[in-house]
Amino acid sequence: MNLLLKNTTILEKQNPFHNQQVDIEITDGIISKIGKNLPVQEGFEIIEKENLHVSQGWLDTSVVFGEPGFETTETIENGLKVAAKSGFTSVFLHSNTNPAIDNQAVIQFVKNKALNSVSNLHVVGSLTKNSEGVDLAELFDMKNAGAVAFGDYKKSMTNANLLKIAFQYVENFDGILFIQPMNKEIKGKGFVNEGVVSTKLGLKGIPAMAEEMEIERNIALLEYTNGKLHIPTITTKKSVELIAKAQAKGLQITCGVSVNNLVLNDEELVDFNSNTKIYPPLRTEEDRKALIDGVLNNVISVITSDHCPVNIEQKQLEYDLADYGSIGLESAFGALQTVLPTEVIVDKFTSAKSYFKIESNSILEGNKAEMTLFNPNGNNIFSKENILSFSKNSIMIGKQMKGKVYGSINNNKIEI
Repeated sequence: MNLLLKNTTILEKQNPFHNQQVDIEITDGIISKIGKNLPVQEGFEIIEKENLHVSQGWLDTSVVFGEPGFETTETIENGLKVAAKSGFTSVFLHSNTNPAIDNQAVIQFVKNKALNSVSNLHVVGSLTKNSEGVDLAELFDMKNAGAVAFGDYKKSMTNANLLKIAFQYVENFDGILFIQPMNKEIKGKGFVNEGVVSTKLGLKGIPAMAEEMEIERNIALLEYTNGKLHIPTITTKKSVELIAKAQAKGLQITCGVSVNNLVLNDEELVDFNSNTKIYPPLRTEEDRKALIDGVLNNVISVITSDHCPVNIEQKQLEYDLADYGSIGLESAFGALQTVLPTEVIVDKFTSAKSYFKIESNSILEGNKAEMTLFNPNGNNIFSKENILSFSKNSIMIGKQMKGKVYGSINNNKIEI
């Protein structure tokens, strides 16, 4: 692959060309030249787009594609194509599959499915066998097979002693646990945020403390074991405060937040649109603003699309019966730009690579070309007709977006 990117602005804080408009020459997948007015070499494809910007390739730490077992919602091949077109050159695939990604063989299966893709597939293996929360899965074998972390996707760990043992066990190989905090007893049969909106609509609510109590417990276990914890998505103001205190104590804890919870609040529920039924749920406007602050002051280090495709049959039901989930890869950047500065978004999409020990390629001569192409300007409405995902269950349909992702370059390939 030989390319010449013309008149492109580099967004990368430590780069000598940061915020400068240059040409970038890529030869066989390697950045060969960066400069102004570079000549076009024979056999090179010219990439020239309106207000073209590039950054390091983006990382999404929480996606599910359905394969194996639920390929009608999304295959790995198409999911990675959607990711690349949406600017994500790396994604963390979680175990929401049948069979669960709880052993070396299944990890090898899903990784083989990704061999020819633009985007890199990293696997978060199931923490427990079949993600049932009873017995630990084959963690060391999965680590050797390439698992970047371990967690049971959206499931919390009810058994505190098992979680303690898991922290202690993975410490032997510097493992990271992804634990979604939700106290099942406090949650009960709730499925939306408990508050004024849920009361008005007559919907069963999930109290904020169901999340917060579990975070407090998990922090106590983390401190006892000296382990590493990543909370995939937090949703409340107090959760931000609890994690900030734990970080100030020097504990190895990071957290993420869904694009949905940064952009929307529980007022979205008033139309009973089942695409607004996500887990964990949309919270209050006060919570949303606190999450924004958490991103800006770096308590929250990761922003995820929380991409979760669901078949239309599981969404076209009464609200309380519909499945949780919203796709998010294709709308992530445009939605975030309505609430955060471009440079903050790019930083959150790229800086987490170092924590998870994911290869990071700066935009410098001699480096592998792994970059995201986008235009931070311009307004548009996110439309169902333009969705590339097999499933169309997007919470953002009809919402105002800002900017546009052109695609990405990685693995000596381009997707635009």
